[in-house]
Amino acid sequence: MIFIKKDVMIALIQRVTTAWVDVDSRRIAEIGPGLLALIGVEKTDTRTNADKLLHRLLHYRVFADAQGKMNHSLLDTEGQLLLVPQFTLVADTRKGNRPSFSSGADPQTGRQLFDHLINQARQRLPDSKRVQSGQFGADMQVGLVNDGPVTFWLQQ
Repeated sequence: MIFIKKDVMIALIQRVTTAWVDVDSRRIAEIGPGLLALIGVEKTDTRTNADKLLHRLLHYRVFADAQGKMNHSLLDTEGQLLLVPQFTLVADTRKGNRPSFSSGADPQTGRQLFDHLINQARQRLPDSKRVQSGQFGADMQVGLVNDGPVTFWLQQ
């Protein structure tokens, strides 16, 4: 049985060689090697949750060292970070054929915490090209080349 703790900020991260976000057929964000992080915000999340999640995103060791082992973090590799809001990550899919989003944050709270996450990431990675983001509330097309593939579900 898999137990997923609810009421915590969620990130689905993928190690990528490239990733991008388009809105209305216009490219709004693009990164080279680094992490694509799809972010789900639940109604009980706080700035503290966002700060802890960002710490994990920046320090999580998913990049190979000289021996090919996952021993390097985004900070170690000077990789880029693409943050994309994705409310469907908070869906409860345990029953029926339609997901429930009752644990998800309301749009205002979700936007505030996602914006906080972006701002904090830009402070930690001050090179303006290192942190890119999707558009909260938009219909986005997200593309990526998953490196590995390497994908992890993080909760904080």
